[in-house]
Amino acid sequence: MSPASTGASTSVGAVPPVRTSDSDSRLTPGGPGYRRMSLALFLAGVATFALLYSTQALLPLISGEFGVAASEASWTVAAATGGLALFVLPMSALSERFGRRTVMTASLAVAVTVGMLVPFAPSLGALVVLRAVQGAALAGLPASAQAYLAEEVRPKALVTAIGLFVAGNSVGGMSGRVITGWVAQEWGWRVSVEVIGALAVACAVAFRLLLPAPKHFAAGSLRPRILLGTVRGHLSDPLLRRLYAIGALFMTVFGGVYTVIGYRLTAAPFGLPQGIVGSIFLVYLVGTVSASAAGRLVGRFGRRGALYLAGGTTAAGLLLSLTASLLLVLAGLVLITAGFFAGHAVASSAVSKTATRGRAQASALYQSAYYIGSSVGSTVGALAFHANGWTGTVGVGLLAVLGVVSITVLGSRAARAAARREPVGAH
Repeated sequence: MSPASTGASTSVGAVPPVRTSDSDSRLTPGGPGYRRMSLALFLAGVATFALLYSTQALLPLISGEFGVAASEASWTVAAATGGLALFVLPMSALSERFGRRTVMTASLAVAVTVGMLVPFAPSLGALVVLRAVQGAALAGLPASAQAYLAEEVRPKALVTAIGLFVAGNSVGGMSGRVITGWVAQEWGWRVSVEVIGALAVACAVAFRLLLPAPKHFAAGSLRPRILLGTVRGHLSDPLLRRLYAIGALFMTVFGGVYTVIGYRLTAAPFGLPQGIVGSIFLVYLVGTVSASAAGRLVGRFGRRGALYLAGGTTAAGLLLSLTASLLLVLAGLVLITAGFFAGHAVASSAVSKTATRGRAQASALYQSAYYIGSSVGSTVGALAFHANGWTGTVGVGLLAVLGVVSITVLGSRAARAAARREPVGAH
């Protein structure tokens, strides 16, 4: 296979790939330690998404308390995802030096501590600042987790293992929103955020107790020159650039839809109470299934085929959500959620497989692009909703899906061109 199709990174000074001779000792489904590892990272995913999006289902209540519009209240989400996007690369560098498990543990500890302070924010500005700090703390989780999996799990099981981590994200996002919705209906948004903080504490403790000690980690350097060289190597890789853009665009759709959906469902013609609106996020269970099935989708359709399927499913859901029927809107959310989580799992696992060196930095760049997409989606989606209602938000989402499809088409053309350049008998 040609370098263009593999996208293998060759940056100097980065952490070397796991040696083939070590592969037999890496974790595999059914083997010792695999179940503990999967559960630990699943719980880390639950805590990460529950904390990161803890205010998203509560935005109408936050708007009401502070007397602000949706576009202003949405900054409580955008600040958290933006903080994560900015700090994920520096945190990945720390994980190269001090270890994946150490950085993930410290990140969760800081994030849950801040999470217990969030309910006491006296103003919207203070709330936004606390959420930004919380997002920055959580930056140590996503890239470090993917790098840990790439080092400790056998390659054939990597897509499935990352899919389970992403599934934990979906469960965290779902449980956080459902719990906050019902608790807020009775006791207000501040109590509901405190409950999510307590849930995250429990997940963080279980994560640290369950996660096996790494056996294939090799400490790297914190020297900026080496880090920048690794980053430049990844950004010069066409395949990685495409995967980063795809992750950002998928998250633009998801961030926009789920930031605004609460405003749509609490207003006419639906007029749903806060608890019911929070329960709408049970559709995240569909994301748990689709993320876990990412490995099978890639095996059947190939990576690009799976991305086309995920993009098409997301677009169909966006169009279906335009109707005035609550059942069809819910069906649209199911399709959007399934398409997003499948696309995210496929793209993120492809990054981990493509980068044979500096995996934490490769994953960090993906996560940075991904959460920039979330910040853009939540902000632009809210602005579009303010200007043109739900149709505006859907329009933003469809443009992002069109970007996913266009980039995947470019990848297909690049792969065919590379195959034509392969000398006869190269395979």
